Amino acid sequence: MSRKNSGFAADLAAGIDLSEEAPPQRRSGLASNVLTGRSNRLADLASGAIVNRTHELVDPARCRMWGGHNRDYALLTEERCADLIESIKAQGRQEMPAIVRRVTGEPGYDFEVICGARRHWSISWLRAHNYPDFKFLVDVREIGDEEAFRLADIENRARDDLTDLERARDYLRALNTYYDGRQKTMAERLKVSESWLTRYLDLARLPLELTRAFVAPQELGIRNAMALKGLLKPDDRRARAYKEAERLAEVQAANGEPMSVLDVIRALALATDPPKRSGSPKKSGKSETVSSAGGKPVLRIEAVDRKGIRLTLLSKGGASRQEAEEAIRALLDQHWT
Repeated sequence: MSRKNSGFAADLAAGIDLSEEAPPQRRSGLASNVLTGRSNRLADLASGAIVNRTHELVDPARCRMWGGHNRDYALLTEERCADLIESIKAQGRQEMPAIVRRVTGEPGYDFEVICGARRHWSISWLRAHNYPDFKFLVDVREIGDEEAFRLADIENRARDDLTDLERARDYLRALNTYYDGRQKTMAERLKVSESWLTRYLDLARLPLELTRAFVAPQELGIRNAMALKGLLKPDDRRARAYKEAERLAEVQAANGEPMSVLDVIRALALATDPPKRSGSPKKSGKSETVSSAGGKPVLRIEAVDRKGIRLTLLSKGGASRQEAEEAIRALLDQHWT
């Protein structure tokens, strides 16, 4: 035995009371540090200064999503989870545990997932695709619903893969479920500003009559909500916005080609506030320019007589094709008999 190891053994032996009559000897050196450190850690665990986490490897089929989970599990796909799937395959295991709590009285499940829907989906997908030995790594907690909501929010707030709409709907549900509709209280608990929270709640409150214009509403962000919210007042503008949303939904369904979020918003804004003709005639005579809602020139009406309408499309004026089509449609509605 080396001198170092023999000294360590001697130190350990020195700390053991071998007889009732022998007085306890003072521990020294490395043994004292090891045993004292272990004693201190046990004392910290008992006092709550250190929380001992329980990690388990479980069958993902024995886990269900918590009803208050902030991710739409149905939207998860191989494409959305591709990075996580590849990481698990490369590491040979799931590195970061999901946070769960135990459930009782449900024969089909042992846990519900508080945080970790993508991890659960990815492990389940891998087990069904040639990796049956992978297990779901979980961190078992004992927490209430409001704490679970805040914990899930903290974990997912910085994640790019959670859409603004998913987060917004989760906030709106939590506002009424945990905070009795008191937005200030909720903002304080989440440690965010009220204005920050308001932007998400505005997104969640957008009516279906408006969001149906978007083939993939989950692509809407809080910045889009600000533009769309402005279309809902007064009542006559809201009615025009709803009518246009219905038309856009039908057109996209018929064509099988979704429009971009910005193009849909432009079309809705244009229908809500039709283009106004500029009040100042051009020097060339009776011609007048039709502009978009954003002030971009769309077309110029050169003349209107009994033979018809002569106009010039201002394709380089900065307006979009969608705005040009809407302006022409407005002219047809006005002049075509």
